[in-house]
Amino acid sequence: MAPKRRLPFAKKRSKRSHFRVLFFVLLCVLAAAVFFIGWDQGDTPAVPSKKVAKWREWQSLQDLKSLFSKEVLDVIVSSTNDMGPLSLDNFRKNNLSASWRVAGLETSNATYELTQPTTHARQEKPKAKEDKSSDGRAQWSYSPTQQARRQLIEKRRGKRAAEFVKLDDEVIVKLENTAIERSQSVESAVLGKYSIWRKEMENENVDSTVRLMRDQIIMARVYLSIAKMKNKLELYQELQSRLKESQRVFGDRSSDADLQHSAHEKMKAMGQVLSKAREQLYDCKLVTGKLRAMLQTADEQVRSMKKQSIFLSQLAAKTIPNGIHCLSMRLTIDYNLLPLEKRKFYMSENLENPSLYHYALFSDNVLAASVVVNSTIMNAKDPSMHVFHLVTDKLNFGAMNMWFLLNPPGKATIHVENVDDFKWLNSSYCPVLRQLESATMKEYYFKAGHSNSLSSGASNLKYRNPKYLSMLNHLRFYLPQVYPKLDKILFLDDDIIVQKDLTGLWDVNLNGKVNGAVETCGESFHRFDKYLNFSNPHIARNFDPNACGWAYGMNIFDLKEWKTKDITGIYHKWQNMNEDRLLWKLGTLPPGLITFYGLTHPLNKLWHVLGLGYNPSVDRLEIENAAVVHYNGNMKPWLEIAMTKYRSYWTKHVKYDHPYLRNCKLNE
Repeated sequence: MAPKRRLPFAKKRSKRSHFRVLFFVLLCVLAAAVFFIGWDQGDTPAVPSKKVAKWREWQSLQDLKSLFSKEVLDVIVSSTNDMGPLSLDNFRKNNLSASWRVAGLETSNATYELTQPTTHARQEKPKAKEDKSSDGRAQWSYSPTQQARRQLIEKRRGKRAAEFVKLDDEVIVKLENTAIERSQSVESAVLGKYSIWRKEMENENVDSTVRLMRDQIIMARVYLSIAKMKNKLELYQELQSRLKESQRVFGDRSSDADLQHSAHEKMKAMGQVLSKAREQLYDCKLVTGKLRAMLQTADEQVRSMKKQSIFLSQLAAKTIPNGIHCLSMRLTIDYNLLPLEKRKFYMSENLENPSLYHYALFSDNVLAASVVVNSTIMNAKDPSMHVFHLVTDKLNFGAMNMWFLLNPPGKATIHVENVDDFKWLNSSYCPVLRQLESATMKEYYFKAGHSNSLSSGASNLKYRNPKYLSMLNHLRFYLPQVYPKLDKILFLDDDIIVQKDLTGLWDVNLNGKVNGAVETCGESFHRFDKYLNFSNPHIARNFDPNACGWAYGMNIFDLKEWKTKDITGIYHKWQNMNEDRLLWKLGTLPPGLITFYGLTHPLNKLWHVLGLGYNPSVDRLEIENAAVVHYNGNMKPWLEIAMTKYRSYWTKHVKYDHPYLRNCKLNE
């Protein structure tokens, strides 16, 4: 019954609670309405008041701090300053780091900034703080967070710049070191000059008087010709008189120091006449034509002098210096006065011993042969193991014997033979001797009316050199016949010097080849097409025009393989085919290339360096490191036309204090 009594009271209390809930809901709605009205009105001072707004902003910032870390809030503040309000949703989606920054976007003049701790969950329009500089341009103030971030950015930029500077410094140092290395090879380099190559440019005033006088003489000749053409006789005579005076003073002088004291007066007088001639005669077309004609004449003279120089060098190469001829004659006379028992060399038992190191040297030059032998013995590790086989002609046989009897090569063995004593070497066996006896060859070499003048050409004179007629030059194709008991022999020319021990050549494996030689071909020169006539079908069918050439002068020959492959027979075959000189010109290198085609083993280039008789640019380091240095070419070291820069390598092996050399006036 009790519950029934309490029912009215319960209903009354329930109504009261419903009323309270309804009142609270209505109050929340009104508060929200007031809030949104204040939001939409923005800066209107109506509702809410400034204190309430600040309190709400502070409350919102506290809510944000509870949701995000301080690092994220710093990014939000700095980012809004650069590009306006930042969406927090976008930040969450992209998971940006603290170093995040938008690049490539232009910021507006108004920089957005969250001033004080006022951030709202919704995007709101911040106010920009702007100051004016003295020049009227806007300057922006930064918060401590922005300043810290900017300092971090500047620090990174400085570090990166330092890395680039360091890298640039390393590159510059490398370039400087390279330039220093290159400059060391230029001995004549002078800093600050117009040219490091031309010495006359080191001083602009060097020999200026000589150059000016030379120019005056040229112009005087031009105006002299024009004055004669225009019939200006008075001016013509005056120019001619001044020209003779200047030429007399100038002569062949090449420096101001060599000029006479009156040179300046003559130059001044010539200048006055030229000035007068210019006023009366100058015509641009005429002057240009005269200068062009003079240039053409000078060019023709240069070509003529060059041709004459080649001719004279070929002629000089054919001659024997008076001193060497005197030496040969004196030695021959003294040899003929020797008793027979004193004309013999010792250790003749070594001549056919195949276990020793044998050299073949064919020469008619006593002095050159002595240098080859002396330089070889000087650099030999064990001279007693070396045997020299010298072959010369009948004219120099006594001189060669007498020299080595007076100057024996230490413990080495030496033997001198006369090529005319080889009775088997006759015209019936040797094609070259047979061809020399033919009428066409005699006409080519010995006809009285045959001109050896400059007009006949230097190239023709080259192939009329007596060495091409000498059997000493062709004896290299008969080594097994001359030395039948030997297995290997080293062939040496008489225009070489030896700078190192050569015994290592006997240990070189020729791989079944006959000839060991240094190749001489480059990219396009010293190949077979330079020496052989490939328009001939016999040559074209059997040889490659691009095959690499090699050099005579230092060759190691395997005489066993020579006999097996009948090298001398191959030589005879091709020599007979060349009787009319249609396959190659005269000489021994072209038939050598043919005979040993496919049978030559290339040696290391340091064994044999060539070119000291014609090439002025042979590397000095190559010369000093070479085992054998070869003066191939016309400028032999015993001739006056030899290149001075290379001559010392040869002269140091000559005994200039020897009585015979002094009596024949042979000196350095």
